[in-house]
Formats: sequence, structure tokens, C-alpha cells
Amino acid sequence: MKKVIMFPGQGSQYRGMGKELFSKFPSQTKTASDILGYDIEALCVHDPNRELDKTQFTQPALYVVNALTYYDSQNGSLPDYLIGHSLGEYNALLAAEAFDFETGLKLVQKRGALMAAASGGGMAAVLGLDAVTLRHKLDEGGYGDLDIANFNTPTQIVIAGPQDTINKVFRAFRKEAKVIPLFVTAPFHSRYMKQASEEFAVFLKDFDFSSLKTPVISNATALPYEQGNISILLSQQITSPVRWTDTIQHLIKNDVTKYEEIGNINEILTKMVHEIKGDFSPNGEEKIITPSNKESSQLKANIDIDTLQKTQNGQDLSPRIGSKSFRDAYGIKYAYLAGAMYRGIASKELVVCMGKAKMLAFLGTGGMSFEEIETNIKFIQAELNNGEAYGMNLLHNLSNPEVEMETVKLYLKYSIKNIEASAFMQITPALVFYRLQGLKKDDEGNIICDHKVLAKISRPEVAEAFMSPAPERIVQKLLDQGLITSEQAAMSRAVPMSYDICVEADSGGHTDSGVALVLLPSMQSLRASIEKEISYLESIHIGLAGGIGTPQAVACAFVMGADFVLTGSINQCTVEAGTSDVVKDLLQDINVQDTDYAPAGDMFEIGARIQVLKKGVLFPARANKLYALYQQYNSLEEIPQKTISQLERSYFKKSIPTIWEETKAYWISKGEQAVITEAEQNSKKKMALVFKWYFGYSMRLSFDAEINEKVNFQVHTGPALGAFNQWVKGTKLESWRNRHPDIIGIKMMKEAAKIMETSLSEIHNN
Repeated sequence: MKKVIMFPGQGSQYRGMGKELFSKFPSQTKTASDILGYDIEALCVHDPNRELDKTQFTQPALYVVNALTYYDSQNGSLPDYLIGHSLGEYNALLAAEAFDFETGLKLVQKRGALMAAASGGGMAAVLGLDAVTLRHKLDEGGYGDLDIANFNTPTQIVIAGPQDTINKVFRAFRKEAKVIPLFVTAPFHSRYMKQASEEFAVFLKDFDFSSLKTPVISNATALPYEQGNISILLSQQITSPVRWTDTIQHLIKNDVTKYEEIGNINEILTKMVHEIKGDFSPNGEEKIITPSNKESSQLKANIDIDTLQKTQNGQDLSPRIGSKSFRDAYGIKYAYLAGAMYRGIASKELVVCMGKAKMLAFLGTGGMSFEEIETNIKFIQAELNNGEAYGMNLLHNLSNPEVEMETVKLYLKYSIKNIEASAFMQITPALVFYRLQGLKKDDEGNIICDHKVLAKISRPEVAEAFMSPAPERIVQKLLDQGLITSEQAAMSRAVPMSYDICVEADSGGHTDSGVALVLLPSMQSLRASIEKEISYLESIHIGLAGGIGTPQAVACAFVMGADFVLTGSINQCTVEAGTSDVVKDLLQDINVQDTDYAPAGDMFEIGARIQVLKKGVLFPARANKLYALYQQYNSLEEIPQKTISQLERSYFKKSIPTIWEETKAYWISKGEQAVITEAEQNSKKKMALVFKWYFGYSMRLSFDAEINEKVNFQVHTGPALGAFNQWVKGTKLESWRNRHPDIIGIKMMKEAAKIMETSLSEIHNN
């Protein structure tokens, strides 16, 4: 049985590598540090200056760790062959005794410096096309300025060249192959490295190499090194492609059956070998594997006529409407979500109820203390412990961004995988921190987004921000603070802030009063434009929320091409909703005209609006009155005394001085003395804080069911609930005491599927 030892190359580095080896080999560790001029152990184990992913540091670090790993693993028996992938070839030559440890390190140090100095291009992995097909497509498409840099496996090939051309390939090849950007600073192993190769050839003239004790297969030729050609092949290797597939095939033909990989915890080379062996026979015939295309993100109804023709009459199609890739991503049966609602109206019980029905709901954490959020998370995780889907809300905090960051840290503590980002007007550090902390690579080097952000938006500029990669300035700041790794920072350029956009039309709570028929198509057009410019690994999903209160609305959303729907108002009038029975009694009887718009208490000064209950309460009228006074006057003192008396008597039920003292105590208890200091120096700010007290007061009244103050109840809801009430009138669901979010969701989806089936069948028949 013949054996080969394989050494990995650049891309296999990670912080912490070799930490158990440096103490075992103190002499080599000191020698390496002396040659390099820095502490090699500190670089590999701690990476204090975030340099491990820089080519000039990566290559020496990998060479040293590969070498020490090899020394530590040897038991006296020599392999029949040695190979290495790109940089790893230097470790193969070291193991074959072509040079000693110190000489190899000097070579690698120079090589890394020369390659790091190159710039002006990039690299990308193309998965799913064989080399002949790929080269033909590159030539046919006018991409002759690209070189094939790595023949890793029969269907995993790396291209290199000008970045602009690579970007074009992303767009052109996306339907036929998977194209993955590689985060490198230059087009390695291509014609564009000629200067580096020539300079390295000059450098190599000062070195002599010993006869190899074990055969080493060259990356450049896929044949064994011969005595006298080491310098030539090492300089050629910088511009030549890595012929890894041919190398493994050469070993197979020479009866090698055991492949041992040194150092790489992900065993990437081993996995390449498995694919090459599976697609190669000694007679030279290869299998060509073509992956299935990614699900199309083009506008379409999510049940088509062909599907209906193949479906037996009466079959439930509800699990099949909406985007399959969206359902698969979240592990849910229905493309139907329950959105977060403030202060636990979307309660822990509601989240669990939906999760057990194979649907997704988000806990309404806005207004909760950290202790309350933590208690809720523990409850949900205890109940949903079989892989069911659930998520948490992250509400934009305009006045105190640190609250966002602390909330995210709490979510990370409990490994929360899904969040609903609400009321964001821009990308914030907390959002980026959460998103990037979930970025990692699988065993094949593909980027995995472990943290999903479902962004609720109603404005194109905000949607564009979420459909784009994280802002570089925020990424760099997080990197400087040590909150993310350099690898995560690099990966952030290849993924959007969110693959899941929820277009929020006219809705309960915070709303821009958007019209679904206008918003959804415009966001779909925006998505098409962005995906044309940026080739993401997955398609961006776009769903619809706002006004989803009947099966007709659900069907309309899917026919318009929505990937999923998200409901809100209809769920707050269910048994599981975390609001009072008094409020549910009010909501159960409303119609579509029984809501109104009012200022949002958390964004009072900028005039943001919420949609609230109007029937049976005076809150919307009173809230709008307060905002009108805020716009008209610059201080409480300017407001006529008669008006002040009316506010104190009818609105506040307290004097303004008393309210001010309560307001001061509140902000001081939160450690926000600066808010009070600013207000005491700015009369307009003080007036805003006093008026905002009323918004908190009116919300507490509704939660606490203060029936005597029902006129001041603040209840966020939209007309969708009115439509729902009319739909279920005369049925068991007319009473909220029989309403449960999972039953509502399934019934809505089943009825919507029937509507779509009937409509599309009529189109076909006509």
C-alpha cells in the first residue's frame, strides 16, 4: 500500500493554529521568529495585529505550522510521495530534504512578500463546470484575460485575472455554475504574477538544493521534481496553475491508496482527493458533474399551471406556495410568518405555538428589559428543542444605539439564529456585528450565513442598504475593536446584510403608509438591479407584510411573486398574544376603517408615525395634538396655560412638574443623566420628553387593562385585523378566545392555495 503526505496551502490558516506545537519545538520557533523579525507564536495563536490573513504573514506562518505538525507526526516511516497545494509544496520539499527548515522559511518569506506586493486583480472559484467547458465558455464570452489558476477537482476550478472581468463572470455564469469570490489581494498563479515570478527566480539563484529523499510532485507539471529543476519549477509555480487534479490522478496511476493530510483541520485536500478519485478511472475517462441551478428569483407566481395540472383535485397545496428555498433556509413547512409586536404582544407562547406548527414567529422584544428578554428566550428554547424555527426582534434604537449592541450580545449568548430587524433607517454596528458573527465556511470553503436577518422595510434606500454587503467603515470599526475576525470581515463582502427582505406596506405600529401594489414590485426591481451587479451565493428573498388579513390578500401576495408573507395585527387578537383581554375585546369588533395614524413615541421628534386603534379610544387624536403643539411651540412655557391645564387634567392625569420628576428618575435609572442635562439646557428637548411620557403611559394603560382609562389606550394595529374580523364573522373564529396564531396561519394558507388554484385553472382553461 503506497502512501502520500499532503500539505495544505494559503486559505487553511486560522487564529490559534499550532498553539500546542510551539512549546514542543522551541528551537525552530525561536529560529523562525529571528528570521521573520516578529513573534511567530503570537502571530499564529493570538494574531494581535490582525495580520494572519495578509499574504506576507500567512505564507511564513503556514510553512512553520505545517513543518512543526509534520515533525510532530513522524514515527520513522517515510511516505512514498510528498505533495503540497501551492505554498504547501515548500513543506513537501522540506520533508523530502531538498532544503532545511531555515532555508525553506527564507524562501517562503520572500515569496509571500513578492506575492503580497502584487495587486490589481482577483480570483474566484467556479463550481460545477469541467475545465474544458469552462475554458470554452471563457473564450466564447470574451473573457480571454482570465487564466485558470487552480485545477482543484474536475468540477472545482479557480480563475484569476482583472477584477472587473471576474465580476462579469459572476453575472454571466450564475445560472450554470456556482461562482464564489476568493478574498485575495492579487490574481495568484496567473500571467499577472510574472514580475513576482521573475524577481523570485533571481532570488533563488543564491540557493542550492539537495537531492530529494522522497519524490515530490510539482504543482506546475503534475510530475515528479527532477534534480536540477527545483529553482525553475518554484519560480514557475507563481505564474502556473496548480494542477491538483492531475497530481492526484498521477498518484492513482502509480497505485497510491493512502492519502494523509497534514495540519488542515478542515481536511480540504482530503475532500478534493475523494472527488477526484470518484471521477477518475485509470483509462483516463472522467465524469462531468453539473449542479442543479439555484432557484430563480424572478417575479413569478409560486404555484404554476403545470403544477396544478399534475395535482389531484382537493389536494392541499398550501405547503408548496411561496419560495421553497426560503422555507428550506428556515426549516419551516409554510412560507408564512408571524412578525414581532411590541412588549411581548408577540409573546413567548405565540412563538412556541407557531414553531410547533412548523411556522416561524418572532418574539416582540421592543420595550422589554434585558432580564425579560432572557427569561423569554429560556422559555422558548426549553419548549422548542427539536429544531423548530423561532426568532427575536431587534428594534432600531435611534436615541441609544448601545441598547441595540447589548441586545445583540444577549442574542449571541443564547445562540439566536434568526432576528427580525424593525424600524431601521440605516445599517448600524449592532446589526453588522450580529450578521458577521454568524459567517463561517463549510468544509468545502463555501460561506455559511448562520445568523439570518429578516429586514422589515418600506423605503427603497433602506432596502438597498440591507440588500448590499455590510458598510466597510462599520466592518473595519468592528475589526479594530476585536469584535469580528479578519476572515469574517473578508467574507462580509460576499454576502448582503440580509437575504430576506420583508416589504412592509400599510401596517399596524410603525408604518410609512406604503401601498403593497406599489412597494413590492419596486423592491423586486431593486433586487434585480442589485443581483445584476453583485453575484451573491444565494438569491435574495422578498416577502410582503402589511394588510395581510385574509386568504385573498395572501394569494395576491404570492401571485405578485412574494416569497413569503408576514402577518402582525391579526395575531394580536389571539389567545397567545401578550396583551390584555380588555384590548382583545376592543380589537375583536373593529372593521377596516377603525384605525388611525399617530406619532411614534420612540421617534417623536422626527415625526415617524404608527397606526393605532381608533374605535373606542381617544389616543390617536390626543397624540396628534401633542405633536402639533411640539411643532408650534419651542417650550412648555410658550404653550397657553389653558392648554396646559387641559393636558394635565384629561391627558396626563398628573401635573407637568410631577411628570418631569418621573422622567428624570427614569433616565437617571438607565444611566442616561446626559439626556436630562441636555433637556434642562434645551427647552424644546424637555417638552419632547414630557410629551413622550404620555406615549409610555398610554401603552402601560392598555397592557395593564386600566378599564377606567380606556380612552387613553395606545393599541398598535392595522386594518388587516378589521378585514380578518369580517372574514371570520359568523364562524367559531369570530371570538378571539377561539383564535390561535397557528390555526389562523394554516387556514389562511390553505384558503389562499385554493384561491390560487381556482384562478390559475381558469386562466389555463381560457
